Amino acid sequence: MRILLFFTLIIFGSQFASAQDAQAILAAMDKIMFSSKDKSGKVTIILTEKDGSEKVREAEMFQKGPDKKLYRYTKPESQAGIATLSLPDGVMWMAMPAFEKPKRISMLSKSQSFTGTDFSYEDMATTPYSDRFTCKITSTGADDYLLDLIPISGKSNYSKIILRVNKTNGYPIWMKFYNLQGRMFKEATYTYEKIGKYWNAKEVVMRDLEKNHSTTIRLSEVKFDQGLSDDIFLVEKMKL
Repeated sequence: MRILLFFTLIIFGSQFASAQDAQAILAAMDKIMFSSKDKSGKVTIILTEKDGSEKVREAEMFQKGPDKKLYRYTKPESQAGIATLSLPDGVMWMAMPAFEKPKRISMLSKSQSFTGTDFSYEDMATTPYSDRFTCKITSTGADDYLLDLIPISGKSNYSKIILRVNKTNGYPIWMKFYNLQGRMFKEATYTYEKIGKYWNAKEVVMRDLEKNHSTTIRLSEVKFDQGLSDDIFLVEKMKL
């Protein structure tokens, strides 16, 4: 009986340590992604159809801390003025030239396409992954970890995300997204660069495997720690 209890404790302790290690890896990734006090840059968004044709949009992006982010489209003219604002506690707003006032995005809408791209509003949330998912390590390679992420909230559009994390630098390499039926339907790949003391995702490509469609987001002219004002992230200032 004592031997059985001893081995049970060893197995349970090992699983607990693995879970703790996985959450630590995820929290470290969050720190990489949200390490600067603030950030701004120019965004190029390329939508690629299944026939290879492309549509290009441009936007400006401002971020402060881990939970305030503003996207505002500048080109083409048909998209100019559309803006999305992410705020603490998962709150999101959208402003469009046709709207008299910005509108708050509901939890139900967060599963929908982010301004017609292959990203959802949930994908663009600023809440850290370690606050939204529990995880475990499924594989450890020479250069990376594989993690299974399970949503904490029942309101997520995903049943699971498989994440590959760079072991040395801690940034994400790719993610595979599974729908509520357990089928993989999207995948994202990340390209990072170091600017000064910060790692920055200079390109993210999201592919919708069912629609054979992809969206590439490229960030350029990146600036960190400028002392951005909180006024930039006020709902009433979303519309220019």
